[in-house]
Amino acid sequence: MITAKQLQQELQNLADKKKAKHLSQFFKTGKGQYAEGDVFLGINVPTIKSIVKKYYQDLRLEDIVSMLHSPLHDYRFAALQTMVMQYEKGDDKKQAELVELYLNNLSGINNWDLVDCSAHKILGAWAYKKNDTSAINMLSSSKILWQERIAVVASWFYIKKGQYDLTLNLAIKFINHEHDLMHKAVGWMLREVGKQDKKILLTFLDEYGAKLPRTTLRYAIERFSKEEREFYMQKK
Repeated sequence: MITAKQLQQELQNLADKKKAKHLSQFFKTGKGQYAEGDVFLGINVPTIKSIVKKYYQDLRLEDIVSMLHSPLHDYRFAALQTMVMQYEKGDDKKQAELVELYLNNLSGINNWDLVDCSAHKILGAWAYKKNDTSAINMLSSSKILWQERIAVVASWFYIKKGQYDLTLNLAIKFINHEHDLMHKAVGWMLREVGKQDKKILLTFLDEYGAKLPRTTLRYAIERFSKEEREFYMQKK
């Protein structure tokens, strides 16, 4: 039986101190920053995914939990990639177990890339499948940055299915959020809405564009023409 230790050892063998230093700076791990104390091995995302692909089918839930609680960012990312791959291949029972595991170990999902690689593919997919946004709504009201971001990014699954109300309601809910990482997440999801249905986004921006944080608005209109971008930005 393949174990988490084998996966972790393979990751350890690829550790790169120079890349780890760069990633620590990029992901804001310094004192007082949003990811203070996070530790990186210095492995890029495609490499981690390729390694996880070899192991994910055999990893037990307890292995995943152990990795999610590791101080090493790369292990937590690998754990979440394992969950995504198992969820996509799993039956209803397996998916339910993974969603429960996800919600019970939110403390390990504590940087934006960890949220963004998993929230829509696990929590969003499950909420849509069960027609139940209660978990997303709960996280959106948590007042915890990463959980709030999970709620927003989870709505991406709904966007891909042509349902936009969840995203738009969350955008309104977080319109006065103080953190730039939430401004970016909301703007990103609004941009995704616009990619699916530009009229829906335009209607939303006509009502709320002037109230959105500048970062949110910039992200939302990124794919617009120069003239359209200028039109909405001048309202700020």
